[in-house]
Amino acid sequence: MIFRWLKRGMPRGLYGRALLILILPVVTLQLVVSVVVIQRYFEDVTEEMTGALSREIALVTARIPEDAGHDAALAAMAAPARVLKLELRYLPEGAELPETDRDWYDLSGAIVLRRLDNKLPGLRAVQLGGDGPARLYLDTSAGVLEIGVNRRRLSARNSHQLFVNMVFFGGVMTLIAFLYLRNQLRPIKRLADAAAAFGKGRHLPFKPTGAIEVRAAGHAFLDMRARIERQIEQRTLMLSGVSHDLRTPLTRLKLGLSMLDEADRAPLERDVADMQRMLDEFLSFARGTATDTLPENTDPGVMIRELVEDAQRAGKPVELGEVPEPGTTVALRPVAIRRAVDNLIGNAVRYGEHAVVSARLTPRNLRIRVEDDGPGIPEDAREEALKPFTRLDTARNQDRGGSVGLGLAIASDVARAHGGSLRLGRSGRLGGLCADLVIAR
Repeated sequence: MIFRWLKRGMPRGLYGRALLILILPVVTLQLVVSVVVIQRYFEDVTEEMTGALSREIALVTARIPEDAGHDAALAAMAAPARVLKLELRYLPEGAELPETDRDWYDLSGAIVLRRLDNKLPGLRAVQLGGDGPARLYLDTSAGVLEIGVNRRRLSARNSHQLFVNMVFFGGVMTLIAFLYLRNQLRPIKRLADAAAAFGKGRHLPFKPTGAIEVRAAGHAFLDMRARIERQIEQRTLMLSGVSHDLRTPLTRLKLGLSMLDEADRAPLERDVADMQRMLDEFLSFARGTATDTLPENTDPGVMIRELVEDAQRAGKPVELGEVPEPGTTVALRPVAIRRAVDNLIGNAVRYGEHAVVSARLTPRNLRIRVEDDGPGIPEDAREEALKPFTRLDTARNQDRGGSVGLGLAIASDVARAHGGSLRLGRSGRLGGLCADLVIAR
């Protein structure tokens, strides 16, 4: 339970945790040293010094004769007071007695007051504040005696300077350590930024720097990125070549079928058209985002409007919902995003009578939503529907135009290439499928 509470209270960032690792030991060490030094040095030494002064004052005041006046009492105490360096004078009759006080930063003052009060029964007040000597007011048989004594004789000198020095030098050393540690953490942060950008389909220039272990991680990331890019390129080239090779016999089949009679030609031409369509979808899925260059600053509102207008011109029952106002741009691969949204629109109008396309832009992500009024997809089958070549016969109507099972897979692949995801749900507006293409900004 306590570890769960500590985990919630820990900083989430690398710099915050590093700073905590630096500050916590320094503060703990300072507290331990402060307690030990104050208890073993300032407190014990102050008590000894105050006790010694109390005995000296008791020795001097013991020389006051019975029923003596101010002058006689001062004369009797003059010799020992001069030797002990005590300033003595009596307050006039009826004079107002000062209040006990000390400076707020005088850490040993409380110990001095407590010790004097225990050792001098007739003590009325003590003034420890200011730059001058400390003054004690003591009841004697001759009246209220004011005793002036050097402040250094009551406690160790400037005890507050210990805390000032500890805080100052502790802060300086922590700052120096943090600046050094920041230089060590900077390569890790650059590596994290490059990895996050690659996950979103961006290619940031990265050069491994820093400690040996960080350099090793950086080189491993560069090798991994190069292998993934090479694999995507090889897959695209291979399937493009296969597509090109298959188009040639399909073209010959079309030419051969054109010579047959209409009754015999129609079903065969439909089969060839299906093969052509499946081949195009296979190639589109294999291509993924490889046909795009680096991400471009794209206005999502303008792009969604153009896609809906193109669908409407093609006779599809698509409606434009709420979209961001023009002027705000997001780093996107426009060709891939258009392909993904177009596939979602095609699925929506294939299995429903009406579709609505909308978009919402937040500081963290871009969400493009396509809703339809079709049968939708059951919740337990939505994860399966995102896999390539998956067709859910019980969920969608297979009699409307046929499907290879790649539309949602292509959209999901494009979303992952942008560091996002494709989320499927039920449309609260139309009652059918709700497909959210969420892209991290």
